[in-house]
Amino acid sequence: MLTKSIRRRFRPAAVTVAAAALALAAPSSAVHADDLGSQTLAGATSVGLHNTYNDKTPYTYLANALDSGASLIELDAWANPITHKWNVSHDNPLGSNNNCVQASTAADLYTGDRNQNLDSCLDDIRIWMQAHPTHGPIMVKLELKEGFNSSAGLDATELDSYVKAHLGSLVYTPADLLTKADGSLYPDLDTAARADNWATRAALAGKIIVEAIPGTVEQSLNSSSTWTDVVEAAHLKSLYAAGNIASAEIFPSVLNAQTGDPRTRYSDTTLRPWFVVFDGDAGTWVSDGNTEWYNTNHYLAVVTDAYDVTPALSSSAPTLADAQARVAQLAADGASFVSTDWFNAPGDGVLGEVLARG
Repeated sequence: MLTKSIRRRFRPAAVTVAAAALALAAPSSAVHADDLGSQTLAGATSVGLHNTYNDKTPYTYLANALDSGASLIELDAWANPITHKWNVSHDNPLGSNNNCVQASTAADLYTGDRNQNLDSCLDDIRIWMQAHPTHGPIMVKLELKEGFNSSAGLDATELDSYVKAHLGSLVYTPADLLTKADGSLYPDLDTAARADNWATRAALAGKIIVEAIPGTVEQSLNSSSTWTDVVEAAHLKSLYAAGNIASAEIFPSVLNAQTGDPRTRYSDTTLRPWFVVFDGDAGTWVSDGNTEWYNTNHYLAVVTDAYDVTPALSSSAPTLADAQARVAQLAADGASFVSTDWFNAPGDGVLGEVLARG
């Protein structure tokens, strides 16, 4: 039987009168309270938006997308060796094209020049979360389009520093998952996840989880041994061995989640225990029929293109009833984050939903 979602809402206190007025101009300023707070992060399903930054028509500013209640935001980033920053754009490696602004206060989130770099996008998310401290945790999904550029110093260590500088203490890190109640560490992320050592959703209110996936360009041009997932897993393994795992900010994600353990594709078996986040297409996810394995082991599963399950729904504007039924179907099938393109979903219902997983 599919679990019904909790739909109670709250209206966060405005930081300033101006911020409140601006928030009311957003498509939906109401977000949903999290009534599954006692569940660990791996025990619930929430809903997010794919490439939220890219289309400025439904969401003029990135903060507008966060106002919708979305629990997952995706950003495409390109390492720029000239500026030593990451551009945020769907297909331009040399410049940024997005709805992020250079905000320093909540009142700044809905004004100013857009098309900023990743640092500003992360700042926008941090400032919005600080203004909404009771909002449930948000997954920030980073697609590194061309991967890292180690020759320019834009490597995994630099990206950790970049994330830390702009998201600060709001990040729930690999070290947080690894740390037991007595302060000792599990030997790897896999062991910690299978013990369900994730924090509860209540403890993660106002927090951010960052995952990184291989980019479409690097997948087509580079050897899989240099893809973002492999580089990030090796980075975590190395930091742990050196006693520096506290400096890690990002969870690497395995693409194409499916029946069985997709980590077997990694020839270096020592990297496999450093993957506990998985990413897969909704159509494949449902048709595989054995995705309960992810839920049983308390792994996080980001399921994309929610409309792409038979019968297919509108990719951008399904009915509210259809959208809610699809999310409930994917939650029952073990998804933990449902990624959608439902920018025009009716009402303020589906994007703020939180359901019990499984």
